[in-house]
Amino acid sequence: MYGFTRDELKILGALNTPRKIQDFLERIPINFEKGRETCLSPRTVLARRRAHCMEGAMLAAAALRLLGHRPLVVDLKAADEDDDHVIAVFRQHGAWGAITKTNHAVLRYREPIYASIRELALSFFHEYFLKNGKKTLRSYSQPVDLSRFDRRGWMTSVEDVWYVPEYIDGVPHVPILSRAQLRTLRRADPIEIRAGEITAWKRGDR
Repeated sequence: MYGFTRDELKILGALNTPRKIQDFLERIPINFEKGRETCLSPRTVLARRRAHCMEGAMLAAAALRLLGHRPLVVDLKAADEDDDHVIAVFRQHGAWGAITKTNHAVLRYREPIYASIRELALSFFHEYFLKNGKKTLRSYSQPVDLSRFDRRGWMTSVEDVWYVPEYIDGVPHVPILSRAQLRTLRRADPIEIRAGEITAWKRGDR
């Protein structure tokens, strides 16, 4: 199915709820991209057992697809001095939720309780800040259906699939803040900043 091997389908088949997909991503180390930057396909993530946010979102989208969902991801775009975050999104009980891969205590799984993609994206706003407390989330994309890349083999490629994040980065994004709101943002509290520095994996892990 979709080009996966029997062994790969056995692993993915066990991830038969969004919660289990998130649990799987939590168990594998973050991809620190030692040696070079990567954009690993779901097949390669399964083989190497590591992922960063883009790679985790693609794996989650592939796993959700096997459950009958569309393989959807959303790009959360930050100010220039910060990194974007990509999440896999799904609908359950008529509401939106998100599966994410992150090394930090924030920007994590979202329960499927949000009425719209905008609501879901906004739920990340107060957690999205730099070490100096500056809140940096600026816009979000509408869901991108990764099945558009099926002919290029995004799920099972042994090569990096850079065309996926390149496309996502270029789609229209919806601004979150007005100029007036941007001018009056308060910085995160010191205790929030300390909490945000908690990480699940260290660079020496695996």
